[in-house]
Amino acid sequence: MLGAFANAFRTPDLRRKLLFVLLIITVFRLGSQVPAPGVNVANVRSCLDSQASGGVVDLINLFSGGALLQLTIFALGIMPYITASIILQLLVVVIPRLEALKKEGQAGQTKITQYTRYLTLGLALLQATGIVALARSGNLLQNCNQDLLHSNSTSTFLIIVITMTAGTAVIMWLGELITDRGIGNGMSILIFTQVVATFPASLWGVQQTQGWWVFGVVMVIGLVIIAGVIFIEQAQRRIPVQYARRMVGRKMFGGSSTYIPLKVNQAGIIPVIFASSLLYLPAMAVQFNANTTNPVLTFLNNYLVGGQHPLYMAIYFALIIFFTYFYVSITFNPQEVADNMKKYGGFIPGIRAGKPTEDYLSYVLSRITFPGALYLGLISLIPLIAFALIGADQNFPFGGTSILIMVGVALDTVKQIESQLQQRNYEGFLR
Repeated sequence: MLGAFANAFRTPDLRRKLLFVLLIITVFRLGSQVPAPGVNVANVRSCLDSQASGGVVDLINLFSGGALLQLTIFALGIMPYITASIILQLLVVVIPRLEALKKEGQAGQTKITQYTRYLTLGLALLQATGIVALARSGNLLQNCNQDLLHSNSTSTFLIIVITMTAGTAVIMWLGELITDRGIGNGMSILIFTQVVATFPASLWGVQQTQGWWVFGVVMVIGLVIIAGVIFIEQAQRRIPVQYARRMVGRKMFGGSSTYIPLKVNQAGIIPVIFASSLLYLPAMAVQFNANTTNPVLTFLNNYLVGGQHPLYMAIYFALIIFFTYFYVSITFNPQEVADNMKKYGGFIPGIRAGKPTEDYLSYVLSRITFPGALYLGLISLIPLIAFALIGADQNFPFGGTSILIMVGVALDTVKQIESQLQQRNYEGFLR
């Protein structure tokens, strides 16, 4: 990895792209530290030490690099865009018009991207309204009795909401700048930046609370987890595909062989986000209802809030497995793949084209998705188990969404750098 970056900096045009990415990241991090107008910075900082939020609030705070609970102009981070992208992916399967756009190629994808931007701004407006309302009522940070805003007036409320929504629009623009003029996927790199920003503080928090011995053990376990994540993220089942020779006019096409790569973790991090969001509903119901005598709320508070109870872990694990199968089923269509193969004269050796190919792909996909779902569930349980065993913070550094994001984005970015280096080496050889 370091060799790839070193070689990239020796190439002038790649060096300019990398420096441009670093510049955008610097601007992004500066915006994550600037408080929104009307926020009482002193009270916010004094309350952060005693806060004990959880669930989706911690998830959004992770994706914002800690900017959410500080109420900065980039407080929402990249989370509205992630949510909008997931919603559009689901709607493509449900709405025929969007499915037709997806099949139109680059023009259709551009239109879907435009819809994603509009939906991102709408979700950002809703999320900013909810977060500022929680800050004004004092429910954003638990164990905090101080005013987080200088004024509870409607004008201050609207100014902060508009500022955070505009910050989300700027984040989208910065991500697209990286994609167009830099290296890698801009949104993924910004997510990576925000997760890495909270990683050293979370890691040092383990040392301060548990001592050097536990810190050393955590580091060793963390390296093993990273190695395991890299192994699973790179693992794939390659299904061979052979294309028959066919004559089109006076030219001969086909006769080549390739493969369909089915990743073990075909769903990525999406199932973890779905499961975390769903399990935050009980915590939200308890937080906004002060009736402690209600048996339902008592049950939710005892078993489904906090994350330490085995029942919570079991439900969390089961939801991740369910959403993994669900998301894979809507993003990979064996029937569509089999039809395209048949259309262009492709076939899997030993499998007839058409329905037998579809059944074979469905069989392989279901078999390979199971270990991928177990892998996501186990990785996501690591912070909860660490919290129960050593009393670590719920944003435990080695596990869950943080490691999945850091390893996945780092691998993809290095692959793109290496591919561009190979392309330039070939061009130099041809010249």
